[in-house]
Amino acid sequence: MAETWLASLRTATPQEGFELAAKLARVGVKVTQPSAEVRDKLRAAYDHDTTQLIASSQVIAIHFQTVAAANNYWRD
Repeated sequence: MAETWLASLRTATPQEGFELAAKLARVGVKVTQPSAEVRDKLRAAYDHDTTQLIASSQVIAIHFQTVAAANNYWRD
C-alpha cells in the first residue's frame, strides 16, 4: 500500500494551495508510472512539447480548483 502523505487539502494561503496542487499532479504521475527510470526517459518526449506542457498546466489547474474549494477559496 502507498505511503500516506496527504493529511488534508487545507492550506493557509492560496500560494500553499497552488504548491499542493502541483504536488498532487506530480504524485499522480508517479502513481501512473511508478518507475523513475521510465519517467526520466519519457521526460525527453514532453519537455519541449508545448501541447504536453499546457496539458500538464491544466492538470495542476484542476487540482488547484479542488484545493481552493476545500479551503472555501480562503475566505475564512
